[in-house]
Amino acid sequence: MRTMRQGLIVWFQHMKNLKHIKRHGHFLYASKRLKYAVLYVNQEELEKIEHKLMKLSYVSRVERSYKPFVETNFENAKPDKAKQYDYKMGI
Repeated sequence: MRTMRQGLIVWFQHMKNLKHIKRHGHFLYASKRLKYAVLYVNQEELEKIEHKLMKLSYVSRVERSYKPFVETNFENAKPDKAKQYDYKMGI
């Protein structure tokens, strides 16, 4: 069974603090210029980890990614008439 995971965007003050941030979840990406990191954590532990990260002195803020809750099934997408005709012709 798949574990449900959710992304956390952690804004920090210095790049040297990144090593400590990596310990809290699965590290995916860090921006040197904007000073943020993207972590993935289990949804059961999300509240606890978010609270732990906010307690750290070098963390400015923590934001959640809402990607797991966005609907990705697009049912009413109408195909282009010109493309339909081209596919029927065998082009």
